[in-house]
Amino acid sequence: MTTLRICAITGGAGALGSALAAHLVARGYRVALLDTDRSQERLRAIVEKLGKDNAIGVTGDFATTDAWTRALASTQKALGALPTHAALIAGGYAGGAPIHEATDDAVYERMMTSNVDTAYHALRALLPGMVAKNAGSIVVIGSRAAERPWTSAGAAAYGASKAAVVAMAEAASAEVLEHGVRVNAILPSTMDTPANRASMPKADPSRWVSLESASSVIAFLLSDDARDVSGAALPVYGRA
Repeated sequence: MTTLRICAITGGAGALGSALAAHLVARGYRVALLDTDRSQERLRAIVEKLGKDNAIGVTGDFATTDAWTRALASTQKALGALPTHAALIAGGYAGGAPIHEATDDAVYERMMTSNVDTAYHALRALLPGMVAKNAGSIVVIGSRAAERPWTSAGAAAYGASKAAVVAMAEAASAEVLEHGVRVNAILPSTMDTPANRASMPKADPSRWVSLESASSVIAFLLSDDARDVSGAALPVYGRA
């Protein structure tokens, strides 16, 4: 009997989230795609493409406990079980200004909410069920900025938020290791997404990290092939 593998993907309507979903479904996973309310139509299209037996889309504010409670119930009902795996992709980049030039806290608060709070509430919602079953694997999306914070000069809030996410993942990995649950992070540089191509039209995207490459690295960390890897923060830099 094949073990049921269900992966929750936050930011599931985004470029990386949807690419990872297709990658995992092709390898026998079912996926729960979680994203904001404004992504409802995009999620519906992705689920239709992947097949309703393989995927579910759930919208909400995943920086809150209530949204996770609803998402887990919906996932169990639609896909037959709670998530056994997760990729925490939700987050963003808002630029900003040097701290000494900031005129308000809007960018800082946005970065902490979209990057840190979403990861914290995801771990808080997902880990208890995995610990109870003594099995599970989670991959958190950090950033190269977590290891090279000076590259976020002018966007310090972003760099700080991603460093916090990686530190949280590393600490959580130690907390659950003896329960058979693994938590790892990847640290991508610039991703080759339509949004990045539009915002940096003069850049060479062949130097960036492709969605296929990032999906393959995440899938490896989620899989049993990485059963002896936990607490890692893996650079995925491409040539950027």
